[in-house]
Amino acid sequence: MSILTSPRGKAEVVHCRRTESQDIYCIQKLIRKFTQKLFGRLNIIYLLEKANLAITLCNDREEIMAQATFLDYPNWNVATPEAWPSVFRELDSDIPCTPLNTLFLHLFVAVNEYSVGCCKEIIRTVFKAVPDLHFIFLIVPSYMSLGSTLVTVFNPVGSVPCLTFNEDFAVYVCHRHSHYPQLHIRKARVEDHDDLMPIFMRHDTVLKDTYGEYFLAELIEAQDQENHAVVCEVEGVAVGFMSVCSRVNLRLLHECFDLGPFHGFCIPHPEDILEPPKEPRSADAALRADSQGTQRTAEKPPVPASPEATGSTQEKVMEEPEPLSEAHSENASEIQDMDKLNLLSHITEQEYNASRWSLASILLPEEPGRFRPVYRGDASVFCIQLFCIDEKYEARSLDFMNFVFSLFPGKNFCIISVPQLTPEFALIQNFVKVIPFDDCTLQHDLYVFHRAGLFKSITVRLANRADTPGVEQLLSSLMLSQSILEDLAQYNEARRDPDGTPLQAFVAEVAEQVVGIAVIRNEMDIEYIRSHYNIEDFIYFNHHQRDEHGRLHHLALNPAFRHYTKFFLKEILRLGSKTCLYYPVYPQTREGKLQSPYAHSLTSALHYLVPVRPRRQIVYPLEKLGINAPSKAVSKDALGYALNHTNRKLTLEPKITVNARIVVVGASSVGISFLETLVFCSHLKFNNLTLISTHGLPGKKLLGSEQRKFLASDHCFNDKDYALMSLCSWVNVVVGRMTGIDRAAKHVVVSKDRAVPYDHLILCTGQQYQVPCPTGADISQHPTNREIPTSSKMHYSGQVPCNLFTLNDEDDCMKALTWIRRNSIATEGNVIVYGNTIDAYTTVETLLNLGVRGTCIYLVHTPSKSTVTCINNYSVERAVEEALEAAGVTTFQDAILAQWNQGLKPDPICCASFTTPTKPFQLQCAMFFSFCEKNVDYETFKALNDACLVYDGRLVIDTNFHTNDIAIRAAGPLTKFSNRYYANDWTHSNFSSKEVGFQLAATMLNLFDPTLEPVMEPPADLDRLIPMYKGAKIQGGILPGAYHYLHITKPAIPTALEVQRTQSDFGSEIVTGSAKAGTYFWIHINKYKMVEDITCLSREPFPVSNYIRLFGQHEQALNDLCARYNSGRISDLYSYFMEPWCMALLHDRFIDLRKELRQVLASKQEEGMPSIEQLVRHIEEEEIYLKEEPQTYLRRVFQETIYRPLVEKRILDYLHYNRYHLPMYAWPGII
Repeated sequence: MSILTSPRGKAEVVHCRRTESQDIYCIQKLIRKFTQKLFGRLNIIYLLEKANLAITLCNDREEIMAQATFLDYPNWNVATPEAWPSVFRELDSDIPCTPLNTLFLHLFVAVNEYSVGCCKEIIRTVFKAVPDLHFIFLIVPSYMSLGSTLVTVFNPVGSVPCLTFNEDFAVYVCHRHSHYPQLHIRKARVEDHDDLMPIFMRHDTVLKDTYGEYFLAELIEAQDQENHAVVCEVEGVAVGFMSVCSRVNLRLLHECFDLGPFHGFCIPHPEDILEPPKEPRSADAALRADSQGTQRTAEKPPVPASPEATGSTQEKVMEEPEPLSEAHSENASEIQDMDKLNLLSHITEQEYNASRWSLASILLPEEPGRFRPVYRGDASVFCIQLFCIDEKYEARSLDFMNFVFSLFPGKNFCIISVPQLTPEFALIQNFVKVIPFDDCTLQHDLYVFHRAGLFKSITVRLANRADTPGVEQLLSSLMLSQSILEDLAQYNEARRDPDGTPLQAFVAEVAEQVVGIAVIRNEMDIEYIRSHYNIEDFIYFNHHQRDEHGRLHHLALNPAFRHYTKFFLKEILRLGSKTCLYYPVYPQTREGKLQSPYAHSLTSALHYLVPVRPRRQIVYPLEKLGINAPSKAVSKDALGYALNHTNRKLTLEPKITVNARIVVVGASSVGISFLETLVFCSHLKFNNLTLISTHGLPGKKLLGSEQRKFLASDHCFNDKDYALMSLCSWVNVVVGRMTGIDRAAKHVVVSKDRAVPYDHLILCTGQQYQVPCPTGADISQHPTNREIPTSSKMHYSGQVPCNLFTLNDEDDCMKALTWIRRNSIATEGNVIVYGNTIDAYTTVETLLNLGVRGTCIYLVHTPSKSTVTCINNYSVERAVEEALEAAGVTTFQDAILAQWNQGLKPDPICCASFTTPTKPFQLQCAMFFSFCEKNVDYETFKALNDACLVYDGRLVIDTNFHTNDIAIRAAGPLTKFSNRYYANDWTHSNFSSKEVGFQLAATMLNLFDPTLEPVMEPPADLDRLIPMYKGAKIQGGILPGAYHYLHITKPAIPTALEVQRTQSDFGSEIVTGSAKAGTYFWIHINKYKMVEDITCLSREPFPVSNYIRLFGQHEQALNDLCARYNSGRISDLYSYFMEPWCMALLHDRFIDLRKELRQVLASKQEEGMPSIEQLVRHIEEEEIYLKEEPQTYLRRVFQETIYRPLVEKRILDYLHYNRYHLPMYAWPGII
C-alpha cells in the first residue's frame, strides 16, 4: 500500500496487482489521443496476451488508477524480437542491456490527476517484482515528446530506425538505481546493532530471550576467519543482516541429505568412492532407473521453503567439536577459471530429480540399504547461520551473495537450513532444495546455492553443431542423454523432424560454457489440446497463431543455474517466436515402459509450468451425426496424458510455495479428489504432498478392459482420469498400511516400522470389505439364525484362508484373477460369493464371463439390515434374478456364515456351512468371495483408537472435517458427524466422494491461498447445521446377464423406491424399454421438474458420462421431455439422448451458459423495467395483480422486451465459440 497525493492535495491509497481480463474496459477508457500517438493504436486484449508483465494500480475502492504493460522486445517494430539485443547495444555501449535485465514499456495509461505518482509507483513495483531487471526502455516516435508524466522517469538514449517504414524512433531508458536500487553490502559493525534489532524483534524474540538483549552485538564482535557478519545498508542505515560460517557438520548432512548432485559439498578427490560395488541391480536401483527411463515427465516438484524476513539458526548443521580443514581452490573469488563451473557441469537437473523420484515411491516393507558415497576432498561449503532483512528491501536479498562468497574464496557452495514450516522468502527462491533421505530426522529443510549462480552473463541462443561437445558433457551422467543428443543432431541436420515438423534446439550458455539445453517442436495437435484440456483458463486461444504453439520435448539445466529456469523458458518463447509451450506427461504401463513413443525426457522445468485440467468429453454418436460430427482431430480417442503449460504471461508470474507437509492416508475417491484439487491450483506449488496407500496410486491398469468387472464403480475416476492427472508427478507415494499415529511427534507409523511426518494429516481410508467372522454354530444341531449370536461386529483374528478373497481395489481383483487362472477354477471347483451388495452381483457376472460354469457358483445373500436393497428397483432386480436362474447360479437368501471346513483348520477353505431362518446348509468350495457389509479396517481403527481420536462407530468429525485434533482432518465413509449436530442419518457416505474431496481441499486452501477471501465464521445459530452437497451419487457395473447398469441419484437418506412413490411430492416417472430385454431407461422428475434419478439397464454399452450430465437438468431443457413423453413421441430414451439436439447440453461448458443466462435474467436491462427475476419475486409476493397465468405473463414479457435477443445472442455465441465440439448446430452466417 502506498499513498499518492495529487497536485490539488487529494490523497489516494493505492496498491499494485497483476492485470486481469476484467480490467480491459477500464484500461480502454483511460486511453487518450496522446496515448495512441506515443504507443500506437493497440488491441488491448492482444497486447495483454503477449505481455510478459502487466501491472494495474488500484485505489482502496478497487478503482483502476493506472496500468502499464511490459514485453521483452521493443514496440514500433524497431527490431525483431530475436535481434533487438545487438541493436540496443550498438545504440549505447554504456548501457549493458541483455534479455535478462531488460523490459520494454508498450503501454502506460493513468488517471490524469495522479499520473506522475502512478507512474513512479508502477515502475518501482516492476523493479521490485523482477530482481534481475535493470533497464526499462521506452520507444516513441521521434517527433513526440513524452509528456509531463513519463519524462519524470525516462531519460533519452538516442534514436533507432523502424524496420517497416522510413521513420526514426526515440529511445528512452529508466534505470533501476533511480527507483529500487541494489543494496550496498559491507561487513557488520557493532554500532549496527540498534538499526537491526527492531527488524529482528518484528519477526521473533526467541534469539533475544535465549541469548540475551545484546546477542547481535556479541555475534558481530565474534567475527574471525571462519565467522563473518555482513549487513546491507540504505542511506547509511543497516536494513538487513547475514551471519555466515565455514564450519559445517558435513557428516550430519551426508547422513540426512542426498548430496550426490553436489559432490558432497567437497572438492573432487582421486580417492572419492562415488559408486557402489558392482552387484546385481537392487530394487531401489531398478526403481531409480525406472523413474528416469519411464517416468521421465513425472517429476515430483522440488521443495523450496522459506521465511520472509527471518532468522535461520543452524546449530545442527554447524560443526561443534572440530573445525573442518580449510578448502583451497585457485581463482576462487571471481571464478575466472571456468574449471570451477565444471564441478557441476555434468550434474544436471535430471540426475538431481532422479534421486528425488527414488524418494517419491518408498517401497515398504523391505528396502535395501542405501549406498552413501564417500568424499575424501576438502569441504567447499559455508553456511548462513542467521539472516534477516527489512520487508521493504526483501526482494534484493540476493545482493548479499556476491559479498559473502568473496569472504570465502575457497568455497563453492553456500547452504542455509530453515524450519520446514517457514514461509518461503526471497533469498531461498534462488537456492536449490536438497532432497533428504527417507530416514532423515532433522526438522529443517536444506538449501544450496553454487558460486556459479552469481553469473549474470547467462545467454540463450539457438544451438549449432559446435555446441555438441558441450551438450554431451552436460548430459554425460544421464541415462536419457542419447535421446536429447539425437534430437540435437536432427536439428543441426535438417531443422525439422523426419515427419516434417519444425524443430528448434536452444542452449543456455555462461562464459562460453553450455549449462542448459532445450528442444521444442511445433505443436501439431493444437486442436486436440484445445478441445480436451482447459487451456483457455490461461490464454485467449484466438489471439495465438497456430505456429506460436510449441511442445517442449527436453529441458536440462545445470542445477547451479536453476533459478534461471523461468528466464530460460522466456527466452525459448522469444527466440522461437512462440507464445505458448506445452509439456505432456504420459502414463506408465505394467511393464514400466511408456505407452507412447512421443513421451520425452524428464524436464527440470515441470514445476515452473502449470498443470492444465482435462475437459470432460461428449460421447458422440458419430455414425448418426455423419458429416456433422466433429473433426477427427477433436473426436479421436488418443492416448490420454497430463498436460503442463506455460506462456508469455506466466514467465514472470511467481507461484506461492506451500511447504507444509500434507499427508493423505488412503487412495480412496475422496483422497484422490482432494489431491487433484490441490495439484490443479495453478498459482500454488505444493512441495510436500504425500499419499500413504496400501497399493500406491490407483490407475495402474492391472486388468484388461474385459476383466474389469469384479467391482462396481462410483464413476468418480477411471484409468484415463488418473492418466490425465498424473498425480505421481506431484505427490510422494508411500506404499504401506497406516498402523499408528503419533500425535505428539506428528508422524504416521506405516507398516509398524516407518514414520512419515506431517503438519496436516488427512484421513480418507474409507471402509472396506472385511474377512467374515464365522459364528461357530454347529449345523449338525440344525440351528437357525435366531438361535445364534450375531457376528457382524466381531473381528476375525484367525488365519486368513488362502482362497478367501475380499475385493476392495484393483490389486485385490488382480490377485483373485491370478488365483482363478492358476488353480483352474474356471473348469473345476465351486465358487461361493457371500454378500448382498452390488459388488456380489458384478463378481458373479465376472466369474461367468471368465468361463466359470453357473452351476458351480453359489450366491449366498446375507440377511438385509435395511428395507432398501442395493439396486432399489424391482424391475432391475427381477431381470437380474432371471439372468442368474438362466445361468444356473444357485442363490441362497438370509444366510449367515457358521463354519469353514466344519470348524477345522480353515486354510484352504474346502467347504462352508451357513445358517438360515429355516434350516442350515453346507457348500463345497474352491474359492470364497466375501462381500459382507463394509466396515473400517481393524488396523485403521486401532491406529485411530490408540491415538485417542474420538471414534463412535466411525471417526467423529465436525462440519469443517476436523477431528478432535486440529492437525488431523478426515472425510469419506470413514467418518460420521458429531452427535451435537443431531444428524446421525447423514454421513459422507450419502454424498458424492468426489465432491466431498473437493470441499475438503477447499477448506484446506483457506489456510494456504492468500488470494482467497477470509472465511467468515457462521452465525451462532447456524454452526450446528451440517453441509449438504449437491453432486450426484452414482453406481454402475455389469450385472449377471451381461446387463450394463447405471444408477444416478441425488444425495439422500436411502429410502425404498416403493415408499418414495407413495409420497405426495414424488413427482413423475418416465420409463422406456424393458429390463429383461436390456432396453430399460428410467428417469425420475421431481416436483420442480428437475431430473433427480436415472436408472439404465442395457445389454449394450452406453455413454455413462453423457447420462451423468442429465442429472439436475430441467426437463424443458431436455427438449420438453415430459411433454414429448406424454404425447407418445418418445419410445426409446437411449435413442432420444443420442440425437444431435442433445449435444450442447452434454458439453462441459453448458453449465457456464446457464450461469450467463441466469445473470442476464437477474439483471436490469432496461431503465424503469424490473428484471425477470424481480418480476418473479413480485408475483410470488402478490405485489402484482395479473389477469393471466403467471407463466403466460412472464413468457410475454420475455418475448416483448430486450431479454429475448440478449438470451439468443448468448446462446449463439456459446455455439459459435464451441463450434469445434458442436458443429452439428447451425447459426446465422453458415447457411
